[in-house]
Amino acid sequence: MILEKMLSARKVPMIPDFQTKEEWEALREQYKEILCREEYGMPVPAPESLSFEEGPIMDDDFASGYGIRYTVTAHTKVAGKEFSFPFHVILPTTGKAPYPFFVHNDFDPGEPTRFCPIEEIVQQGVAVLRVHYKDITTDDDDFTNGLAGCLYPDGDGINRAPDSPGKIQMWAWGSMRLMDYAMQCPVLDHKNGAVIGHSRLGKTALVTGMLDERFRYVIGNDSGCSGDAITRGKSGERIYHILAAHRWFCPNYKKYCNKHDDLPFDQHMLLATIAPRVLIIGSAQMDVWADPLSQYLSICAAAPVWKRLGAGEFPHADRRPEIGDRFGDDNLYFHMRFGQHYLGRTDWNIYIDIIKKKMESDA
Repeated sequence: MILEKMLSARKVPMIPDFQTKEEWEALREQYKEILCREEYGMPVPAPESLSFEEGPIMDDDFASGYGIRYTVTAHTKVAGKEFSFPFHVILPTTGKAPYPFFVHNDFDPGEPTRFCPIEEIVQQGVAVLRVHYKDITTDDDDFTNGLAGCLYPDGDGINRAPDSPGKIQMWAWGSMRLMDYAMQCPVLDHKNGAVIGHSRLGKTALVTGMLDERFRYVIGNDSGCSGDAITRGKSGERIYHILAAHRWFCPNYKKYCNKHDDLPFDQHMLLATIAPRVLIIGSAQMDVWADPLSQYLSICAAAPVWKRLGAGEFPHADRRPEIGDRFGDDNLYFHMRFGQHYLGRTDWNIYIDIIKKKMESDA
């Protein structure tokens, strides 16, 4: 009742009851359309052509011999223009193929990286497909480069159409191209792919999961404002703060800058679009900008959708989240660790543990 009272006090619009999967699919499509139209921009269309060029193995003794690494270049055609970008594939040398895998949109261009402890991941028999997000398009107001340059020939990122895609949608498009590659790679387990990201790229992972149902696991780490955190009544970062980076969103989002109660949605609806697949939310106790309480309220508000679909319960405490909390045992998971805004080994090990347990339950 404590969490219900918090959501009620914030006037968060609850997800209506539905009786059938068909009713949910119709409601889910409504949520997708409104989230894209009013917040992230409409999805970037699938490429008109797509091919992959695999480079030679860069390291056959990578990560202390636990992995091999090579680069793939994706060649695409979008809006009639050619666009290519590289990404890295890191495969385990231990365990048994096909391997579960992460698609990781990362802030760092190479390995090792602050946000992706490759050696520890591949040691556990999990593969990683990594793309440096700026190789899709830069994280600034320049709309002339990369994918943005295909979509906006004049490079005007300010005076674009109200529902035109922001850069989060473009980075999500990149993640989906990595999944295209994974689906044709025989040593990867196509039924056990995860999309993961941190902070603005955590928002990107959630949008990717909303749009692409091939990802069984959708992982948002510290995605906070305009990601996994309830907007109404949120502390820390608010819409008027985050719109300093207006390039991430569509121009329509500016309408709600100081009018959170006017939103025709809230972020738990984004989380709900992942149902009935596996949704994992990571938070950090000192990440006050993201606001762990609002992240927790969001997944709690979305949880009834999984239950109504017969996709499992979300056992959790009816209180504010605390350090060390780790909830969930079906298809919904939340944890709050000690520390700052970061994607570290503690988070990765929790995510890998969940994936392995799900795979064991499938066997």
